[in-house]
Amino acid sequence: MSALAKNYNRRKISFKRGKGSFLYATNGKKYLDFVQGIAVNSLGHANPYLIKAIKKQANKVWHVSNAFIIPEGEILAKRLTQKTFADFVIFQNSGTEATEAAIKVARKYFYSKGKRNKNRILCIKNSFHGRTIAAIFASGSKKMTEGFGPKVPGFDHIEFRKFKPRFPNIRSKIKKNTAAIMVETIMGEGGIKPIPDKCLKYLRKICNEKKILLILDEVQCGIGRTGDFFAFERSKVKPDIVPIAKGIGGGFPLGAVLMTKKVAKSMSPGSHGSTFGGNPLAMSVGNAVLDQITKKGFLNNLKKISKYFHNELNQIKRDYPKLIKEVRGRGLLIGLQLFNDQAKFIQKLENNKLLVIKAAENVVRILPPLNVKKLEIDIAIKIIRKVCKELN
Repeated sequence: MSALAKNYNRRKISFKRGKGSFLYATNGKKYLDFVQGIAVNSLGHANPYLIKAIKKQANKVWHVSNAFIIPEGEILAKRLTQKTFADFVIFQNSGTEATEAAIKVARKYFYSKGKRNKNRILCIKNSFHGRTIAAIFASGSKKMTEGFGPKVPGFDHIEFRKFKPRFPNIRSKIKKNTAAIMVETIMGEGGIKPIPDKCLKYLRKICNEKKILLILDEVQCGIGRTGDFFAFERSKVKPDIVPIAKGIGGGFPLGAVLMTKKVAKSMSPGSHGSTFGGNPLAMSVGNAVLDQITKKGFLNNLKKISKYFHNELNQIKRDYPKLIKEVRGRGLLIGLQLFNDQAKFIQKLENNKLLVIKAAENVVRILPPLNVKKLEIDIAIKIIRKVCKELN
């Protein structure tokens, strides 16, 4: 009997090793892994370049306190700011920590300006910003918050609709004490729902008018997953704060919150900290991930191969219109929305040695590594088509 608590509904399968897009199970079977730790293993399993970076740093120093300068973190922060909208970075260990830090930064910004009651964060109902106590109440999801009362104050919620108006009554939801709007650029757990570029521009416009901050959560959709370094870049919108994690660590625990100079000014010594955040080992891995993702042609190739994948999936949708309702997402953040519950579909894919994971709204979430090969996508397409035929 396992001594682990039952807070995960684990599948009855375990793995002894991984390589690239594949996992090798203890039952002797080889699986095509299009979960990749839920968009975490951006360069696949046991990537040789990341292994080399880890070994090199592990032979020098693993961890020192943030009471001292960490050169590897200085390098990674500089590279992230040179690549993005941001001027400053605070390193964390996970996406949840990054979103919590983003909330703190937004509130501290207005506090430092003498607006001590301007501290509420406006979020999308049934979004996902992590599983710590504040993050679950930011989500506005009854399922996530049930049993964890009392309610953490400071969060308000708006609806995000597939049809116009996308954000009904948003202006009336912004009060005198609203500090920021926080949304996922592409809603991941909520069903792989991209917020259209026009809507992001609209949110930026409202934030400018109301003199509040815009936080774009790119924990799942950032670091190249959509074919752009950040998913919001296509909209030309400049956010104030962006939490990131998952892909930046390539499988190693690493998160960060990126911010403009304007909001970073309020973060004085002692205002935020993390024992493990920004440790030399994590920073070395982050730098190695950036080495690969920022290589010439890497993201362009991702766009080409993801376009091919989307085209093939849409053809399957046309062939099985009573089974697949919609192909969602962008780049290699993909969702197949089914008309019925997706559990049986996912199990049949697993039986055929393709691993995927669920999201809300009957969505099958497909998350290959960013360096996935066309041959591997063809294997996945063949399996998905086979399962559709069986269930049709």
